[in-house]
Amino acid sequence: MSPQAVTDPLIRAMLHPGVFGRGVRSVELIETHISWVLLTGTFAYKIKKPVRLPFLDFSTLELRHHFCIEELRLNRRLAPELYLDVIPIGGPRESPTLDAEPATEYAVKMREFPAAARLDRQITAGAIPKEAFHAFAGLLAEFHEALPAASAETPYGEPERVVSTVLTNLTETQRYLPEDLAAGGVISKWTVERTAALRRTLAERKAGGSIKEGHGDLHLENLVYLDKRIVPFDALEFDPNLRWLDVMDEAAFIVMDLLAHGRRDLAFTFLSRYLEITGDYAGLTVLAYYQLYRTLVRAKVRAIKSLQDQSAATDAATAPYLDLARTLLEPRSPVLLLTHGLSGSGKTTVTEHLIPELPAIRLRSDIERKRLFGLSANARSGSDPGEGLYTATTTRRLYATLQGFARLALQSGLNVIVDATFLRREDREGFRRLARKELARFVVLDCAAPEAELRQRIDERRFAGEDPSEATLQVLDHQLRTCELLTEEELEHTVTVDTRLPVAVPELVKRIHACGAPRG
Repeated sequence: MSPQAVTDPLIRAMLHPGVFGRGVRSVELIETHISWVLLTGTFAYKIKKPVRLPFLDFSTLELRHHFCIEELRLNRRLAPELYLDVIPIGGPRESPTLDAEPATEYAVKMREFPAAARLDRQITAGAIPKEAFHAFAGLLAEFHEALPAASAETPYGEPERVVSTVLTNLTETQRYLPEDLAAGGVISKWTVERTAALRRTLAERKAGGSIKEGHGDLHLENLVYLDKRIVPFDALEFDPNLRWLDVMDEAAFIVMDLLAHGRRDLAFTFLSRYLEITGDYAGLTVLAYYQLYRTLVRAKVRAIKSLQDQSAATDAATAPYLDLARTLLEPRSPVLLLTHGLSGSGKTTVTEHLIPELPAIRLRSDIERKRLFGLSANARSGSDPGEGLYTATTTRRLYATLQGFARLALQSGLNVIVDATFLRREDREGFRRLARKELARFVVLDCAAPEAELRQRIDERRFAGEDPSEATLQVLDHQLRTCELLTEEELEHTVTVDTRLPVAVPELVKRIHACGAPRG
């Protein structure tokens, strides 16, 4: 954009490279309704517009300075490499000087990154590996875990506030998309009914410490892929009501946007890993609710932008989100998949491949057993078979916990993998009854390998010390003596995998779906 086309004298002056010193040959301007961003090739300078809107107030220099500081604070939590400083701009608006006092304006100084690195564009190009989302799930989970929860005295996360936000968004979205979101339509009706049904759950989420000061706007356009890492940017600084939210709402936003972009494999890679680290399986009760809310947020934003840009078609812009909204409400027959096999038989390795492709979330008994005792996933308890963490009482408690989590997943319409040995018939039967009650398809994945192979794997795993499993050769010997073989009836629901061979994932998924298909 040329300086002559810009009306504000400060921005017009800052389009001249000389303002930024030697080495800057050109300046590019990106303008939104609330800010100007000046790109110099190495650094970006974000200046807030002196505006007052229904949802923000940048009308005074003091307010703009405050929100620049807030933007830096919030974004440095997850992207310190991008957010560098808040710098004063001195002098007259017609001839500004960077980093000069007294300030007549302020800018957030950032490391510039290529627009092509934004995740919505990287996803379209198929350039993001699953490992990046696995790592990002860990980053976000640990970030959320470390944040202090909203106190009971604050209004953040209170059911009335959540309900108001969701229903107001529905009304606003209906205004732009009346044919798709008619008041009596499926999407609108479900939102209203589910909102009423979840009030108690929302109160429990607040009381349980799930409301935290997150990013607030964590969709793919606000994520960037740099140095083989996913980095969030542009956290919401102007309204604390939008960033103090249920952590599951924040996770749901990412899952939703990946689904809308046709990448359910990445969505489940992220979701399963996030849940595995946080243990927030109770949050599955609100996952679909927040996913649908976020689909409507993005549909509304797309509709507004397409109306502002008359060359864009509203239908094409909003279709991915409206289509997803309808898909989220379709009835499902999920799969409950149990692993079966001795320690070292490759259960976790095989199911790691299945998570994105089935797709499913996974419950790992090794992790959940330790969580019952407040231990980290890779902690070593030193327990012998039948003692410590592995008493019969603890094991019964563990399987009851796994059943509870699996029930929540199935009721949310999600396929769920329960990664445990399941060497006792009684434990398998409890999950088979659960599948029948929840109208889910029941499959046992029998992972098999020769005993010599099992012993070698257990030795290698313990030497590496990087796996939650505490199985030893002593544990394996105990399992070989006490395991209860699959019955003929169970074998009718069983898919067997020889884990000595590479996993042919597409073929295995087909076998699982065929095995779990209703009979008759």
